[in-house]
Amino acid sequence: MSAHVRPGWMEKPRLATQAAKAVALAAVVLLVCVPFLVIVSTSLAAPREVVANGGWVLWPEHPTLEAYRDILDGGIVTHALAVSAGVTLVGTALSLFCTVTLAYALSRPGVFGGRPVLLLILFTFLFPPGMIPGFLLVKELDLLGSYGSLVLPVLVNVFNLVVLRGFFQGIPEELYEAARLDGAGDWRALWSIVLPLSKAALAVVGLFYAVAYWNSWFYASLYLESDHWPVQQVLRTYVVAGSGLTDTTTGEATVNAPQTIQMAVLVIATVPILLVYPFLQKYFTKGVLTGAVKS
Repeated sequence: MSAHVRPGWMEKPRLATQAAKAVALAAVVLLVCVPFLVIVSTSLAAPREVVANGGWVLWPEHPTLEAYRDILDGGIVTHALAVSAGVTLVGTALSLFCTVTLAYALSRPGVFGGRPVLLLILFTFLFPPGMIPGFLLVKELDLLGSYGSLVLPVLVNVFNLVVLRGFFQGIPEELYEAARLDGAGDWRALWSIVLPLSKAALAVVGLFYAVAYWNSWFYASLYLESDHWPVQQVLRTYVVAGSGLTDTTTGEATVNAPQTIQMAVLVIATVPILLVYPFLQKYFTKGVLTGAVKS
């Protein structure tokens, strides 16, 4: 083999290869975009048009926001959106604070009890508690029926903790030594040195927490009454069960969920996270891979 022959991965791809990649990419884009377009179009279509087209509409002839007005007119979906937004904002802030402080403590060498605490945390990741022990714990803490039951049991995620700990360990030790020489303590070093250098990892971990809180519905079905459900549990009832909800205060059932109402709730529950992803996508590779280098 000639020494001047370059490896295959360095050669310019052939036209057929480029065409195949373009076709594959177009197919993936269609598989992702077409279903979402159908959902949005169905939510904007009139009920009679939806029925005439067999339940789905690719492009509505006379778009209307009637379905969105019905579900946002001070009803249970509006309350569920407020619950999800509050739980997501408060839960993400608390989870970030606890995860950052714990990861920083575990990343510093010589911390008393650091190794046993880390092993204990990893043990909970390998052997998580079941549903019944979790329910009994929430009940003993008197959290049943409160929004704290959606946050406190999942306050710190082990994967996010390991990612941040690895990222903090990658910060040069000379920076910590310089901070100590200037008289800075651990809190000052964390605030002035570690956090400004960890924006990528913090953005990724924060997004992971926010998506988890926003999409959470299982704990709400266990710990909360239906009039306190977040939007994802309401969405599950509308779409999966195919029916409306019952207002526990009045005992009256809400309107049954036609296809347009179902798709409108689905759009409302999905769009907020879709709007956040593009702004944080650039941090994904840098934040996750850098934090995963060290264990």
